[in-house]
Amino acid sequence: MKIIINTDGASRGNPGIGSVGIVISNEKGEILKKYGEYLGERITNNEAEYEAVIFSFKKMKLLFGKDKVKKIEIEFRSDSELLVNQMNGKYKISEKHLQDLFMIIWNLKTEFGKVDFVHIPRERNKEADALANQALDENLKKTLF
Repeated sequence: MKIIINTDGASRGNPGIGSVGIVISNEKGEILKKYGEYLGERITNNEAEYEAVIFSFKKMKLLFGKDKVKKIEIEFRSDSELLVNQMNGKYKISEKHLQDLFMIIWNLKTEFGKVDFVHIPRERNKEADALANQALDENLKKTLF
């Protein structure tokens, strides 16, 4: 079984308030689940991109169970060139906070089947982006009222 996960992280302020958006689909492109989640304050864009992958792994384990995910192939699609190239070993990770997030992803990755990271243009990641921004907007509404 192959799962496609479009991920996006957002930060207003960089660092600022941050969120993630993910869209989980099957090989045929049929959407299985969508999530948007507020992360908190003092989050950079790059941290949010990494957090989106971490959030995705955790949701996959909840959706499919610990045993089944070992057999699932995952293709992460992100418009973050930095994230994809760092995860694929093409770019060095010099920031300590990103190194820490990378290690969390690396450890989570071992619990799954094959995992790939693919860079896509921003236009092909609109739904994940919208979910991340919706999570930010909903948090702002809560703090205003």
